[in-house]
Amino acid sequence: MTRAISTRTLIGAAALLFSACTASVCAAYPDKPIKLIVTFVPGGGADLLARYLAKELSASLKQVVVVENKPGAGGLIGIDAGLAAAPDGYTLTLISSSYTVNPSLYKLKFDPVTGITPIVQASSGPLLIVTPPNFPARTVPELIALARAKPGDINYASSGLGSIIHLATERFSSMAGVRMTHIPYKGGGNAQTDLMAGQVGVYFAATASALPHVASGKMRAIAVTTPKRIAALPQVPTVAESGLPGYDATLWYGLIGPKGMPQDIVDRLNKEVNVILKTQGAKEKLLADGAEPAGGTPAQFRDTIQKEIGVWGAIVKKLDIKPE
Repeated sequence: MTRAISTRTLIGAAALLFSACTASVCAAYPDKPIKLIVTFVPGGGADLLARYLAKELSASLKQVVVVENKPGAGGLIGIDAGLAAAPDGYTLTLISSSYTVNPSLYKLKFDPVTGITPIVQASSGPLLIVTPPNFPARTVPELIALARAKPGDINYASSGLGSIIHLATERFSSMAGVRMTHIPYKGGGNAQTDLMAGQVGVYFAATASALPHVASGKMRAIAVTTPKRIAALPQVPTVAESGLPGYDATLWYGLIGPKGMPQDIVDRLNKEVNVILKTQGAKEKLLADGAEPAGGTPAQFRDTIQKEIGVWGAIVKKLDIKPE
């Protein structure tokens, strides 16, 4: 009996010591720069939000947060790099809702739900359907009529095969009964540059990156993809009210880390981002960009990811979309 008690005591003491060491390490976090991987090229909506969060987190954590762009393969190049890092909180990845499309199109090296550490959803908002200013269709009904008259003649851009922009456009085409030609890019910045140059005719853009160009007249906004109009462009109708009732495509962004991150660090990062998102500055910035702050717990973000994998997976199957 004495020996059994002694063994339990030793095990308990070891557990307490390990817990204390873990808490000590977490209390010191962060004691070096943090890398924030963005899975698309500079200039797009993901990049703009990442740089804003990096700036605010650098101030609140009192440690530099460095943004690193790793575009390609629908975001998978950056995601793979982020998930391959040590799960110590010093490598984070900003993902978009495109992340929930990838499992239906690619053979992933990881489980998209259990193989990551969800931290927090940062924002939620619509895509903005934009065209060059001289494009002949000025409304959704006119775009549909033009596409029906010239099947395949209209080129549409996306930020990559399997991106939320790709799927949102294909869903639009399916519901409208039209066919347009897909031109994939490595990110929103490049797609918008070619749209403004007239190389492509249609792009479902992240609102944050498109709004300045709409304001300058370099591109025209014809609809938003969520059920409600946005304050930044109250005169621009939704797709649903423009002739495709039931159409809805939401663009969100959030932070994840490699599987196995210490819970104390996850909670710290979640808390810091939630505090940032509740500030008036964050609310004004996101609303001006056509989005809204999200926030919430890591568990809520995990549930959103899991739910949308099912939603977009069903759409990929229905539309028979395959890697090109």
